[in-house]
Amino acid sequence: MIVREIMHPKAKVINFSHTVDEAARLMEQEDCGSIPVEKDDKMIGMLTDRDIAIRVVAKGKDPKKTKVQEVMSEGINYCYDDDDIAEVSKKMSGRQHRRLPVVDRNKRLVGMVSLGDLANKGHDANITHDTLSNIAHH
Repeated sequence: MIVREIMHPKAKVINFSHTVDEAARLMEQEDCGSIPVEKDDKMIGMLTDRDIAIRVVAKGKDPKKTKVQEVMSEGINYCYDDDDIAEVSKKMSGRQHRRLPVVDRNKRLVGMVSLGDLANKGHDANITHDTLSNIAHH
């Protein structure tokens, strides 16, 4: 089974120059806990709900003035839409990621894959269990 078969298609991105407030509203609208950050049509990082909690709220920063680029997690890990889900599962557990952007072979964002996708649609209980166990214990 490949990622394309279980991913959420049409993932949203946020530009690095937007405010954290705008990003949080988009995350709420899309019901997601992380969103890829783009600059010049390239993914440069991820903004997670944890980034917002730790780097904005806990530090007393104003989300309406704080830019996404100031608090995002730099760098991007992703998978291809034709990757085998067993390999993606290993990548997720090895790097402690609960979600990964999915790109096509032209490196265009085409979706997101999450632990929930693996659990609900992956059809391999061993892969799901191992991935979740590795992430939850770190």
